[in-house]
Amino acid sequence: MNLLLLAAAVAMVVRSLAAARLDRWNLGAPVVMVLAGAVVGLVNEDSIAAVLNTDAVQHAAEIILAVLLFVDATEVRGGRLWGGYPGLVARVLLIALPVSLALAAVLGWLLFPDLPWAVLLLIAGVTVPTDFAPAERLVRDRALSMRVRSVLNVESGYNDGIVSPLFLFALILAGDRTQERSPLDALATALPFAVKAVVAGVVLGSVLAWLLDRAHHAGWITPQSGRIAVLLAPLLTYTATVAIDGNGFVASFVCGIAFRYVHRLRKARRVHEGHGDRAEVRADALSKDLHLLEDVTTLLTTTMWFVVGIATVLAFSVGVTWQVVVFCAGVLTVVRVGPVVLSLLGSRLSARERLLVGALGPRGTTTIVFGLLAFNRLPEGPAADTILVITVVCVLGSVVLHGMGAKPVMVLANRR
Repeated sequence: MNLLLLAAAVAMVVRSLAAARLDRWNLGAPVVMVLAGAVVGLVNEDSIAAVLNTDAVQHAAEIILAVLLFVDATEVRGGRLWGGYPGLVARVLLIALPVSLALAAVLGWLLFPDLPWAVLLLIAGVTVPTDFAPAERLVRDRALSMRVRSVLNVESGYNDGIVSPLFLFALILAGDRTQERSPLDALATALPFAVKAVVAGVVLGSVLAWLLDRAHHAGWITPQSGRIAVLLAPLLTYTATVAIDGNGFVASFVCGIAFRYVHRLRKARRVHEGHGDRAEVRADALSKDLHLLEDVTTLLTTTMWFVVGIATVLAFSVGVTWQVVVFCAGVLTVVRVGPVVLSLLGSRLSARERLLVGALGPRGTTTIVFGLLAFNRLPEGPAADTILVITVVCVLGSVVLHGMGAKPVMVLANRR
């Protein structure tokens, strides 16, 4: 384990020192860290499964996902909880996302008929949520219209929070060995868990944002302590919600929404009250409190890409079948594009913009974390191995399609 941590640290330092040069060569952090992880995995091939299938990795993955959900929620732009184009976002999240989940499960049933439906639903929950970690520059590229960028940004922030309750329920149905509840017990507790999560997320997010604003206004807080307080918000929310038998992932996501909403509300009130330059400085300091959280999130996602590289060696040793390749190709293309394009018919988006929203659906950290959680929690056997292999192939395919293959998409975006 110490050797793996050393190798990961060295790879991150090298990537950081050459980040600008590597980005110009279209070799982002996902590509570099996956390659580094694969090299380390080849050297330590005999111990990969034991390292990945540990409680430490499982808990680390849970914390990373909680932080990412919080960050995704705080990054929603446009002044509203659903961004600047709520109607378009609602179509993608409430129509396209459920249809994509259903299509992924059906495609899995056709290709893996021996797997139970609970595992197929679990695979759909792992592979469908989008995340722009493999192609972060795409969603910020000015070649894309503001409407396309806004819809993609808001969707990627919300979909993992929406899918996580379904994922956790499917995990119990599929035989989560860490749970003592039966599927019926899980179904009976799903609603109370979700209600506790929403209440905890709203309360903690609102209170923390209000306290941070008051501390800034009173001059009690330093720039460093403000950044640390924000960094601890998702950790506090996740652990507190789990302690009261709530869904910590949903709570972290809701906390991020509430935190940003109250943050913006307090900022607007300061401006309205006309406190002058001092209020502007306070508001600016409040926004800077997110910087440490963003940097730590980048470090965490980089770590997960290194883990993908290690898992790649294990996945290929298990065996990548043609069914896995066809499934991942389908999930990354038609299973995503078809429902999105259909859901946006009749909207203000042009046909080209609808196609872009569908085509730009990278899979990243959410898929990695969900896949690792499923691999760790399911009993050893074909189901766990299949999920791990699908996770690796899906993420690697997205790195190639949406990361290294981003330039053709930009050519399409620049056509008028």
